[in-house]
Amino acid sequence: MSRITSQRGFTLVEIAIVLVIIGLLLGGILKGQELITAAKVRNIADQNSGVQAAYYGFIDRFRQIPGDWPAANAVQAIPGVTTGGNGNGRLDAVGGSEWTEPLALWEQLSKAGFIQGNYVGGNAAPTAADTDLAPRNAFNGFLALYRTNDYLDASSTPAERYNLVVGRNIDVKVMRELDLKIDDGLPETGVLRQAATSGAALGAAAESTAACVDTGESPAIWDIAGNEQDCNAVYLY
Repeated sequence: MSRITSQRGFTLVEIAIVLVIIGLLLGGILKGQELITAAKVRNIADQNSGVQAAYYGFIDRFRQIPGDWPAANAVQAIPGVTTGGNGNGRLDAVGGSEWTEPLALWEQLSKAGFIQGNYVGGNAAPTAADTDLAPRNAFNGFLALYRTNDYLDASSTPAERYNLVVGRNIDVKVMRELDLKIDDGLPETGVLRQAATSGAALGAAAESTAACVDTGESPAIWDIAGNEQDCNAVYLY
């Protein structure tokens, strides 16, 4: 006589407990992702505030534009400085190089004690291997402060203004959250704008992927649906 075996299934209570546990785990993961995004946004915002404070603090102390101040004069006030600009009162091209003054800026700010790090200056765009030419954002993109009109604008002819390039490799969702945190949430108005998508004076380091913004909307919006991972923006001074 064969033995009849019975199989016991899960009760409704057990299934409910499992579903609750799964819900809690998913909720924890999503909340963790939100916290990570918020931390990255705060890091970029704080970095921008720090650079701005350092820039104006330097001007207040020395009555000179950091990076534009000629090295021969700057070294008399800041020991160790080896690079500088042409002293014309603005950050612009020197000797055919767009990068000389933007990189000298980081050297002069750091050696004067206004920012952390020990930057050495240069005359060419920094590469991934360079660790002492320019600060990087939380996504490993280079920062640059320069006077250009390389940014998105509601008009077709944006004015040249000092602006801090916040750096490439930023997730579009993080960029939108950053814009909402410090500005109006729109990429072509306010003080935070999408960087130029081509032809920037400082080249690729100061450019953004076009897919970060949906210009088909009016006004243009950060295209979070596209999930672009290589966005860049400038903060206008």
